[in-house]
Amino acid sequence: MGVADLTNSEFELGGVCHLALVCEDMERTVDFYTNILGMKLAKTVQMPNGQHFFFHMGDNQFLAFFWFEGAPKRAPGIASPGELPGVGEILTAHGSMNHVSFKVPLDKFLQYKGDLEAKGIVTGPILDHDESRYGVARTMHEGVYVRSFYFFDPDGVLLEFAAWTRELRDDDVDHLPFNKDGEPASQEKYPHIRPAAAV
Repeated sequence: MGVADLTNSEFELGGVCHLALVCEDMERTVDFYTNILGMKLAKTVQMPNGQHFFFHMGDNQFLAFFWFEGAPKRAPGIASPGELPGVGEILTAHGSMNHVSFKVPLDKFLQYKGDLEAKGIVTGPILDHDESRYGVARTMHEGVYVRSFYFFDPDGVLLEFAAWTRELRDDDVDHLPFNKDGEPASQEKYPHIRPAAAV
């Protein structure tokens, strides 16, 4: 699937401007994202009821955090996963943001896992994502499309380092979306999706 095949025909979107999350302690958040992950603090905003800080993720895209005075406490298993993928349950509520994935170079993937662990960060197992029943391969093979591992930030925000192992292709879009009852949409509504059974 080439770049032209992924062009948005409706809006000229240039990727993510920023994702905005909420932290309990902005000082702790700044320490983690700048000193552990090495991001640059790019913008700070003081508000009547808190703060809004922006960290540069790369490619002129930003991860932002609010600190709100009197904000509710975190809610693992509702607003964010309670466990690391490959370790426990990652179910979250409708409308939640399950995790933030950072793209990393494949040739530095293992090094980065070791670097985080050397800084005292607990990381989950390496997951080689494929099209098998559980979506994770037991061993590396040509069907693996991305390698990743996960870890938490100080507020329990689930983060992922992910490295693409190949380009995505037209045949990677082969599952019809489910509705709220778990029933697949009609093929007629999504003719560009070619279900695997029909290929």
